[in-house]
Amino acid sequence: MGGDSIKWLCILMILHRVNWVCGVCELSLVHNDNVYNYSLTSPLDKYPHGVLSEDGFYKVAVNQTVLWFQLCDGMIFNHDPPVCVDCLDCGGPSHCGLGCSALVEKSIGGYPVCTSLGHVSSTNITIRDKNHPNNGVIVKMTHSGPKYSCSLSVSVICDLNGLQGPQSMEKLGTCNYATEIRHPSGCATIIPAEGGGWGWFGTF
Repeated sequence: MGGDSIKWLCILMILHRVNWVCGVCELSLVHNDNVYNYSLTSPLDKYPHGVLSEDGFYKVAVNQTVLWFQLCDGMIFNHDPPVCVDCLDCGGPSHCGLGCSALVEKSIGGYPVCTSLGHVSSTNITIRDKNHPNNGVIVKMTHSGPKYSCSLSVSVICDLNGLQGPQSMEKLGTCNYATEIRHPSGCATIIPAEGGGWGWFGTF
């Protein structure tokens, strides 16, 4: 089945009141007779790769903890790669960061130790606020390690003014983290569920 066929199948299912995730980092749902579509990797005028970081990764550091992640894809490092004594679940010490989509680096005994938080294959996307579905989505990546089940949840908040990268992080459990970015890709496109033609939440 081709890409266009899958796209139209998704739209038909949504119009028949079926909430449907059509692919990695794509989400559509019906709310108040409107269909809200999110496609985080679709190109925009100023962001040809959608929400994907042009650097190949996003990074945020708080105290001695550093989060590295890419949304909807694996990380790529042309500069500033993580250097860890242990990175077995995400590329190993010589290719640290290249084997996963989210990584946390912590200083343990004076040495940087990295732990994978998630992979593209384990990515899940949900709506941030079911009562206001045009406010953005949450992209969650997970990884089941030998000791802990880890995760990173990234809120992609609708902002037509442009990209604002992660500024802070929150630790939610032993190996669970959360952060947020603001991006035009976090804004939904809206289609009237019954008649009325096509409608757009925003223009870029």
